[in-house]
Amino acid sequence: MSKIDHDDIGYNDTPNEHFSTVLDQRISRRNLLRGGAASAASVLLGSLGLSACGGSDDPVAPPVTSPQPPAPPAEKLLGFTAVSKSLADSVSVPAGYTATVLYALGDPLTASTTAFKNDGTDADFENRAGDHHDGMEFFGLGADGKASASATERGLLAVNHEATTNQQLSSFFIHANGGTNTLPRPAAEIDRETALHGISVVEVRKASGKWGYVRDSAFNRRVTCLTECEISGPARGNALLVTRYSKHGTKTRGTLNNCGTGRTPWGSFVTGEENWSGYFVRGAADDAARGNDKSVASLKRYGRNQGAASRHGWESGGSEDKYARWNNSKLGASTDGSDDYRNEMNGMGYIVEADPYTRTRALKKRTALGRFAHESAAFGKPVAGQPLAVYMGDYSRNEYIYKFVSTAVWSAADAAPADLLATGDKYLDSGKLYVAKFAADGSGSWIELSMSNAAIAGYAGYKFADQADILVNARLAADAVGATKMDRPEWCTVNPANGEVYFSLTNNSNRSVNPSGSSALAPDAANPRAYTDMKGSSAQSGNPNGHILRLKEGSGGSAGGTFTWDVYLFAAESGAPAGTVNLSSLTADQDFSSPDGLAFSPATGILWIQTDDGAYTDVTNCMMLAGLPGQVGDGKKTTLGYTTAAGAALNVDTYVGKAPTADTLKRFLVGPVDCELTGITETPDGKALFVNIQHPGEGTSQANIADPSKYSSQWPSNAGYGAGKRPRSATIVITRNDGGRIGS
Repeated sequence: MSKIDHDDIGYNDTPNEHFSTVLDQRISRRNLLRGGAASAASVLLGSLGLSACGGSDDPVAPPVTSPQPPAPPAEKLLGFTAVSKSLADSVSVPAGYTATVLYALGDPLTASTTAFKNDGTDADFENRAGDHHDGMEFFGLGADGKASASATERGLLAVNHEATTNQQLSSFFIHANGGTNTLPRPAAEIDRETALHGISVVEVRKASGKWGYVRDSAFNRRVTCLTECEISGPARGNALLVTRYSKHGTKTRGTLNNCGTGRTPWGSFVTGEENWSGYFVRGAADDAARGNDKSVASLKRYGRNQGAASRHGWESGGSEDKYARWNNSKLGASTDGSDDYRNEMNGMGYIVEADPYTRTRALKKRTALGRFAHESAAFGKPVAGQPLAVYMGDYSRNEYIYKFVSTAVWSAADAAPADLLATGDKYLDSGKLYVAKFAADGSGSWIELSMSNAAIAGYAGYKFADQADILVNARLAADAVGATKMDRPEWCTVNPANGEVYFSLTNNSNRSVNPSGSSALAPDAANPRAYTDMKGSSAQSGNPNGHILRLKEGSGGSAGGTFTWDVYLFAAESGAPAGTVNLSSLTADQDFSSPDGLAFSPATGILWIQTDDGAYTDVTNCMMLAGLPGQVGDGKKTTLGYTTAAGAALNVDTYVGKAPTADTLKRFLVGPVDCELTGITETPDGKALFVNIQHPGEGTSQANIADPSKYSSQWPSNAGYGAGKRPRSATIVITRNDGGRIGS
């Protein structure tokens, strides 16, 4: 069964200029037939013991960032033997390493919550691990229960729970009979599913040489899509945020479809709300009900045409407000939306900040950073006396790359503030939001999204009222200024060695030499490939394998308006044509498809690359690689030649980073069947690496819920973890058997 990709969506049909309009043309045509063979890899998974330890609900000072010690002289980064590609239903890591399941869907977070039976009869999901573990961050705890930058054997994991596994409406693995796929859906099923979304904060600890999560820790916390959150920043109190729940537009319920994460320079946790619009329904006549006002343009740009059905049918659970909020139609008689949920979607789509140490503090949605399908938030290197920069991507086809620059300049004293969220107010509630435009010569510019920009103030597609309107409708503002449409911007991360910024561009099924339809795009310099890739006998067109782009800020630094860029890696199969597809000359120990999770290790400087792939899964399950990248400009200019259907030639110049060697890029891990590798964090000494395995077995047919032998995956139960055989998303911890740092 082909991989299900709920994120392969696109709503950007604006006619922004593409690089192809300014490039020379020449005749050429390229097609790719792909193949490969899978090889088995060893499984190094073991069970774990749980150890209990107390905590405190009182606020504690965050850790002070301190330099990591240099690597021991004998250590060689990437000295491990590359893991082979694999189709096994297991986790494969290099020889000399051990991967252990730590924290899985349904695991209880309190002493009174029953053990997870994993048969579809479990309840109380507000006190259990959620589903689809995604981005996460580690926050150290000392022996005294206080925050510690140097703690390596005890800490808190803040974990995103992005979604649940479904093929129709029901999240079928958590319901005894697979759940209900007709409307209305039972309220009891909906309540389980809403509780599985959001965030976990869970204490983890190493005892007697083994890591475990602490079931009854006072730090443990669940945030779901019904937990109250504050609206913060310029959109707080704006008319666009008024709902029946928050008549003053200052709060909303929950955080939804959380994907990538980030750690602020002051020690708090930030999470991105990704593809959240599909959870809402709109009536078939809602455009007219709204008087075809400008809210209709906003809703359509964010993926909600009138008549759009919701992903799970949560609006059908009954008359209670917690179900009504999922209906985004204009149903009330008020002029401001205070008697219905016509504005409810405007409360989703932000970077959300949390204090991981204080479970009683409400999360804050930082509206100054814009509203779109947020992935991770990567902070530029803090420099005393200079503003902070936050880099972000909008994860849908043909969307944009953004940067936020704070009004406040960085003070080293804020690395250890008494109040994490108050410090977030200082740096994240006031600043300028920019969108990226890439030029064909390897340069680029940051365009400010503000009313002072004439293109925004006079935009015919949407009349902006004020800066809050621009931020809530950042996609429309970016359309107005002609930003560059990208191949699904995913995670981003900043190289601690030189401050360069890396973006995963996962793939784009709508990239074509012969674009037709509102969302199809011709190749351009920053997104230069358009080719046919074969998965067995099935053709996959566009840019099926994706690439990793990197940029270097100009002379103005992170607050400046210019940058240079190149492509660090073009994902491809090793056997693909070198001149048109495998532009990075990847070997069998390095090839991969659809980069997703992306993070630098503060301890070692290794760049970890994770995949969320459906193009190469006939050959290998999703994987994680380790890289030692160079810098922007270390490669060469390359020209790709295409021929259009009309016989015209199209030349596309791009910039390819230095080709990796066996010493600078290799495969480190391959996951179980149908999974996505996502979420990367580590202890400060780099000796324990935490990784998330998301939705193993998602290719299972809902009709086979009663027959475990027909599940496409039984992980992690087949690795000795937990009851039942239904597959579960989970966090694993990876250690070296000799106690050394990960990646050497």
